[in-house]
Amino acid sequence: MGRAGLEKNPRQVAAMFDGVAGRYDRTNTLLSFAQDRRWRRHSVRALDLMPGRKVLDVAAGTAVSTEELAQSGAWSVAADFSLGMLQAGASRGVPKVAGDAMHLPFADGSFDAVTISFGLRNVQDPGAALTEFARVTRPGGELLVCEFSSPRPAPIGFLYRWYLAHVLPRLAGRFSSNPEAYTYLGETINSWPDQPTLARMITRSGWGEVAWKNMTFGVVALHHAVRTNP
Repeated sequence: MGRAGLEKNPRQVAAMFDGVAGRYDRTNTLLSFAQDRRWRRHSVRALDLMPGRKVLDVAAGTAVSTEELAQSGAWSVAADFSLGMLQAGASRGVPKVAGDAMHLPFADGSFDAVTISFGLRNVQDPGAALTEFARVTRPGGELLVCEFSSPRPAPIGFLYRWYLAHVLPRLAGRFSSNPEAYTYLGETINSWPDQPTLARMITRSGWGEVAWKNMTFGVVALHHAVRTNP
């Protein structure tokens, strides 16, 4: 089944996620010790969603995050370039669209908000994706990036890196259909920029008022931003 490399070739990444789609949600809950559910709830609360708003959930996978966004009453669309992931979430009653984060199949200013949870670090060019998110968001609209980040203080960071190197591969070997995909997961987390660096990347991509909030000691961070005028 194999895994993608850190060059993040889109076809390889999509094929890797196709291969783990069937057990993806269950495995994530196990590997995060059920923290994934809490992180999703905080992501929804960080946005100003209400009935009538339109939100695009990029790299939505099986649409589990999109379904939670839709509970706000907002019209919520799941987009992912892994057809296997979208098919695994077929029972979830939200619109689903096949689409690459760097080339979204939507018109300019189509959405009031764009979200991406644990997907930006899998994109070959995150800066290009953030610019594309700005294109499809109306001026004044919102961005919410939920992503693994750099834990603080230092002892927490040490324990987290130890978990990624030693515990996660063993758990993935037991519960995942493709343990190598979770080796890739650990590598992408270790190579991902810290909170201030990601904030600067977002600012350079057409977004303003960038701020972040750490969750679980910074293991995960929520970055929120507002679409600036073109």
